[in-house]
Amino acid sequence: MSVVTVHQAKTNLSRLIKKACEGEEVIIARGSKPVARLVPIGEIKGKRQPGSWKGKLRVGPDFFEPLPEPELSRWE
Repeated sequence: MSVVTVHQAKTNLSRLIKKACEGEEVIIARGSKPVARLVPIGEIKGKRQPGSWKGKLRVGPDFFEPLPEPELSRWE
């Protein structure tokens, strides 16, 4: 596990990203207080395809009806 300051993280960001991708935990600290963890996001599963949910979701006619007064009062 590496603990680096914000300044060190800005200076060595590429190296820290490489370490995180290799599985090492990288902690970024402001002074001596840890504030962030640098982790890889993993593999991207695939390209998004517009319209892939078409026909799978339904919105009933009541969706377009006005909200009841108790519900509306909670939004104020």
